[in-house]
Amino acid sequence: MTDQADRGDLDARLAELAERETAYGLLQRAKSMLKRRHYAQAAVLLERASRLEPHKGSIVEELARAYYNSGQHSRAADSFRELIEIDPSAAYGHFGLGQSLKQLGKKDEARLHLRLAVALAPDSTLYLGALNRLGSAK
Repeated sequence: MTDQADRGDLDARLAELAERETAYGLLQRAKSMLKRRHYAQAAVLLERASRLEPHKGSIVEELARAYYNSGQHSRAADSFRELIEIDPSAAYGHFGLGQSLKQLGKKDEARLHLRLAVALAPDSTLYLGALNRLGSAK
């Protein structure tokens, strides 16, 4: 191999490593982990991505999902709240917050956010089903 070829291989490897540490690269790796149901590991990558690009909706949403699916419901609720601050009309943010609050035993607050999710996405059987399963206020 020539020195130029070695240099080209090194440059390519360095570019690959640099991409892996960008917020976008971390997000893509985390999405791959989420698909394989490695939720806690995905959360670690997404926390790093969030530090690089704070308040980025796509990162916050995936982080909230990773927290929820790894059983970290309090952290999930905090992240879903942040998502709603970024985009108050995010139906999925209200749905996720409602589900997280339900897991934390805060059913009245959960009901409010599930109702908002249904109002924002009235065709979603997922959101309506979650609201119906929670039941009416007592």
